[in-house]
Amino acid sequence: MALATRTERPPSLIGSVWRSTVGKKAVMAVTGVIMLAYLVAHMLGNLKVFFGAGEFNHYGAWIRTIGEPFLHHKWFLWIARVALSAAVVLHGVAAFQLSRRDLAARPAKYAHTRRRASYATRTMRWGGVILGLFIVWHILDLTTLTVNPNAEEGRPYENLVASFDRPPVTALYIVAMLALGLHIRHGFWSAAQTLGANSPRRDRLFKALANALALLLTCGFIAVPVGVMTGAVS
Repeated sequence: MALATRTERPPSLIGSVWRSTVGKKAVMAVTGVIMLAYLVAHMLGNLKVFFGAGEFNHYGAWIRTIGEPFLHHKWFLWIARVALSAAVVLHGVAAFQLSRRDLAARPAKYAHTRRRASYATRTMRWGGVILGLFIVWHILDLTTLTVNPNAEEGRPYENLVASFDRPPVTALYIVAMLALGLHIRHGFWSAAQTLGANSPRRDRLFKALANALALLLTCGFIAVPVGVMTGAVS
């Protein structure tokens, strides 16, 4: 009597890529580029606050109409939010799993003799945790307005000023932006290596770009709460 044998389905290409270390690093690099592009656009939008309430509120209303009439009101905004959320989740999960693999692959002797992880590794890990917690707070503060008691729907300029009028919130924001700068500085360089864009000739260029982007974004984002604190934005 013949026994029926069950043939296992071959793993899908996407599954194989995700399970591999190289694939996870590639996912981190691509999602990192997506988030970096968003951060540049977000910073430029934030800086409109220095042109006054009318300009900033008009910008806040405009981003809700992008794609109309082909897209309904706010559809582009929600598509961007979903895509960005997916990028953040994939980036975070890949980073966590790679960290676990790295720890598991270390010999026991090496784990005992090595006293501390590299500065870059520790910065990326803890910076990622800080940024993840900050994203949750930032959404509750200026998107859902849950933790911003003086906020009003449809008034982004006034809501931003009300948020940064609270010193603890301003301090939290500045700390998070400093962590973001360090994260970008190392992450941009790592993404270039993973995607094969770097070379001995271009190493100095990519390092300079990483430093410039990190400094630009950090200063650009921090300028807004500093503007509120100094009265330049009120």
